[in-house]
Amino acid sequence: MVLHGYFRSTASWRVRIVLNLKGLVAEQVFHHLRKGEQRAPAYLALNPQGLLPTLVTDDGAALTQSLAICEYLDELHPEPALLPADPLARARVRAVAQAIACDIHPVQNLKVLQNLRDLGLAEEAVQSWAATVIDEGLDAVDRLLAGSPGPFAFGPTPTLADILIVPQLGNARRFNVDLRWPRLLEIEAACLALDAFKSAAPGAQPDAE
Repeated sequence: MVLHGYFRSTASWRVRIVLNLKGLVAEQVFHHLRKGEQRAPAYLALNPQGLLPTLVTDDGAALTQSLAICEYLDELHPEPALLPADPLARARVRAVAQAIACDIHPVQNLKVLQNLRDLGLAEEAVQSWAATVIDEGLDAVDRLLAGSPGPFAFGPTPTLADILIVPQLGNARRFNVDLRWPRLLEIEAACLALDAFKSAAPGAQPDAE
């Protein structure tokens, strides 16, 4: 397998965590987002969206979108499971994961932020807007987790929800969001006690700056 990513890409970070949890090894190819390397024709042939990550399987299939890749790996390598067996519990895990991937994360996308600048917003306004959306989104995630057992988001082992929460908290810090949710910080601490999470962090990647 080959993982096309970037050390600071939140979505790539998620896939690195899953690979580590599953004990899988993928060759890494790095594309510098701020230099626009994701828009190179060769990469666009793999991922027409020009987004990261892309996972190329051993059979040469190119998979895009981090949640799709994470679930693909979970189905192909079911231990340890990232989703509960119970349909209701599984839906709740997916709801938290999608709240982050679909509603919070997109506002941090470089293309979105650049479009706001191109529309004439001052940098302070761009950063403030992104921070507000992240804050409101994480507050909702915190409430979605109310009453769920720890130490992870949904019990004694990490799920897809944890794999989304940890990188999102990392990005929240980049936007100077006040992390005022003890439950989310407890989840992050439980995750970062595991080598699978620690070694997937941006600062641990070969292309880290």
